[in-house]
Amino acid sequence: MRRERVRALLDDVAAGRATIEQGLDALDREPTETLPFASIDHHRALRNGFPEVVFGEGKTVDQTVAICERLAARGDGFLVTRTNDEQRAALTRQFPLSRANVLARTVNLPGSVGAVAANGTRSALIVTAGTGDLPVAEEASETLHALSITVTRLTDVGVAGIHRLLSQQEALRGAAVVIVVAGMDGALPSVVGGLVRVPVIAVPTSVGYGASFNGLAALLTMLNSCAAGVTVCNIDNGFGAAMAAARILAASNDG
Repeated sequence: MRRERVRALLDDVAAGRATIEQGLDALDREPTETLPFASIDHHRALRNGFPEVVFGEGKTVDQTVAICERLAARGDGFLVTRTNDEQRAALTRQFPLSRANVLARTVNLPGSVGAVAANGTRSALIVTAGTGDLPVAEEASETLHALSITVTRLTDVGVAGIHRLLSQQEALRGAAVVIVVAGMDGALPSVVGGLVRVPVIAVPTSVGYGASFNGLAALLTMLNSCAAGVTVCNIDNGFGAAMAAARILAASNDG
């Protein structure tokens, strides 16, 4: 159960729109629901601010749909990452209000009570080095949208044409956190880290020629960044970068 739904429920009880017993009934569900192939953590949203996210890769279509049905039944909606064509088709057929993003390989169904934006009026900026990095950037963007966080974008501004990035100073200054997605040499996060004062989350991608070793070269470059305070996620992990950005924004908002 999302924190927003618990807050709304408590407001209803306090205002007399719901009885104490009705409130207890709504909260009196098991925190974990066990299926033959999964144990669904229904209280993760209450603890962490967002429901358990379903990793589609490796799951059958039936397993994916069944897990999402149980999540949706609690009113929390769902986000599925790394889906294939068959999973997306089945989910959008079962949940007509869901949104599929083919490039990001995600499917998102909003909860019955929308999440409260974690960052107030400021946004997360996603900076993409090249067009080939867009699938990872899209995964990050879809995750942030599912968290009700505003996203702005700078696309195809890699170091091969650094003037494209340097001309976007206003966008860089306006962000509360920056996610930088880059393959090849992975140099872009260091450049961005030297231009902004906000947290920078670097995401290496597997885009590149043979010596890039499927993103390992970019990962090592980012880990050895000379820009102070750049945080690095795993290769192609746009979801992880978005969740890190969301926690940073939530902590900033709480402070």
